[in-house]
Amino acid sequence: NPYAGLVSHLRAAWLSGKTRPMEYRRAQLEALGRFLEEKQQDILEATALDMGKPSFEAYFTEILLCKNELNNTLNNLCHWMKDEHVGKNLVTQLDCAFIRKDPYGVVLIIAPWNYPTQLFLVPLIGAIAAGNCVIVKPSEISKNTERLIAEMLSCYLDNDCFAVVTGGVQETTRLLENKFDYIFFTGSPSVGRIIMTAAAQHLTPVTLELGGKNPCYVSDSCDVQNVARRVAWGRFFNAGQTCIAPDYVLCSVVMQEKLMPALREAITEFYGPNPQESPDFGRIVGDKQFRRVRALLCSGRVAMGGQTDEKERYIAPTVLADVLPSDPIMQEEIFGPILPIVVVADMEEAIDFINARPRPLVVYAFSCDCKVVNQVLERTSSGGFCGNDTLMHVTLTSLPFGGIGNSGLGKYHGKFTFDTFTHHRGCLHRSMGREALNALRYPPYNQQKLGLVTATFEVKRKGMCTLL
Repeated sequence: NPYAGLVSHLRAAWLSGKTRPMEYRRAQLEALGRFLEEKQQDILEATALDMGKPSFEAYFTEILLCKNELNNTLNNLCHWMKDEHVGKNLVTQLDCAFIRKDPYGVVLIIAPWNYPTQLFLVPLIGAIAAGNCVIVKPSEISKNTERLIAEMLSCYLDNDCFAVVTGGVQETTRLLENKFDYIFFTGSPSVGRIIMTAAAQHLTPVTLELGGKNPCYVSDSCDVQNVARRVAWGRFFNAGQTCIAPDYVLCSVVMQEKLMPALREAITEFYGPNPQESPDFGRIVGDKQFRRVRALLCSGRVAMGGQTDEKERYIAPTVLADVLPSDPIMQEEIFGPILPIVVVADMEEAIDFINARPRPLVVYAFSCDCKVVNQVLERTSSGGFCGNDTLMHVTLTSLPFGGIGNSGLGKYHGKFTFDTFTHHRGCLHRSMGREALNALRYPPYNQQKLGLVTATFEVKRKGMCTLL
């Protein structure tokens, strides 16, 4: 296997204990900070070349959010690493019971192309903070960012403990033949199944950050202009190539008619009369992806947009009206700048529609009535939830980010990333003395011993008492 030597080299470094001290972890995290600072312009240029990503969007998602994760981790690392002392029963009152935060070992991070810096760097921050050695596999589709990461990251991190592997499906397949102690993958559900199958050969735990069709329910009671701006921003940000973008709108016929002019106004406000000329609207990442998204335009009725330019890989911000659940665009994640609107009678039908499909990465709900938003929250299941806005929940390091069911397995961001790459090791340290206290549990057994063992080991419900 072409990567066996590399994995062995990193495993030897991890077994040496090199990555365990807090000072080492902090030094490597500080080095990532310098990478972000010194290569900021290179990162922005690479993402512009890969998918025409506007510098504002690239800075916000690839630089600022990564810095937030990094600073939050550095601010809290000392606290996160500490042993966590836990409650004890009567028998162990004089002993030490705690949770030790151990690194897993050698971990693999496989990143996607849509946010090619953020989605390798954020898990990498947590993996380093937890004390692991790491192999990073950036996406070959965002080839300019891949080249930058491959050439530059080794200049900042310890090459004995951290490495970058490049390539496509064949290289990733061979890489996955090796035994890792944890695998973190971001991508599609179909590839997620392949990753999980490969991990199962070595009983390797995984985090799978997958996609899905994120519903956005808009009730009849709302500020239509605000809804239009917030939904349009979330849908067309990064030209729709966002796993948490609102994938389709559920609303009544009346609301659809109100939303149409409001969405047209919002799109014009954001990107001007011709979005193709706007510096603030991106492009589809590759020819294959362009053709797939363009084919979805046949669904429903094109209410606005619909223009395409294959040479530029441009697809206009598009809204489709009167879309049927059976239409092609409702059968797969869109991952492009198209917003279908599906008509439902009311909130009840919207909730039934959502619950009849695989659980999404996020559910969105808009209403001036908090009860409506709370009803959608309480009666649906998804990786995350955001009421009266889109995308913004992902900006908080205090919230876990991850999917459920078809949309993923596991969570990260902030301390959740540290916990994901940490084995929480239950530990009890007892004294070699006080052997008389242990006599109760040793044979020969009798009823008196059982009564005393029950009294000292039993966990009682609050409000209960025992008569001795």
